[in-house]
Amino acid sequence: MDLTQGTAEEKNARAKKMMLWFGIVSLLMGFAGWTSAYIVSSSREDWSSDVALPESFLYSTVVIIISSICYMLAKKAISAGDNAKGTKWLWITLGLGVLFVILQFSGFSQLVSEGYYFTGPTSSIKVSYVFLIAMVHIVHVVAGMISLLVVLYNQNKGKYSKENYLGVTLGATFWHFLDLLWVYLVLFMFFMK
Repeated sequence: MDLTQGTAEEKNARAKKMMLWFGIVSLLMGFAGWTSAYIVSSSREDWSSDVALPESFLYSTVVIIISSICYMLAKKAISAGDNAKGTKWLWITLGLGVLFVILQFSGFSQLVSEGYYFTGPTSSIKVSYVFLIAMVHIVHVVAGMISLLVVLYNQNKGKYSKENYLGVTLGATFWHFLDLLWVYLVLFMFFMK
């Protein structure tokens, strides 16, 4: 397929999708670096393999998976021309995103209550990585929530229709990526003791 062919609108859509995928690949490389460092550091003598992931991290995993399903339902409704239902699903997705972040901070509180800190004398290298990886992911979830707010704003302005919902597609792609990334990170940290 010749990327220089098509209408200006088609070229614009391809360019936006390509930029999103460049961003996703760069994020993947960053998280690959952190998880690689985690693996290398796990061979250190001061590695604390007995530190368990907070229970609320597991709950937040369920929440973000459900939020991804809700975003899919929103996209499906908007592509079918049911904007009211699409808007409802987008708001539910946003609410679940907020709940995800709350559960993540609850997990941090659980670690702190057990005497583990990001840095300092009661910290461990493993806990520092757990804090780092989860916090960087939260930053990206907040970015996803901002993009979701933009989608909601455009949806309320009537910008999307069953013929044109590129913004919803781009937002959903980024959200699903964040969902899959968190599932990978939780499984990685759970099994890489």
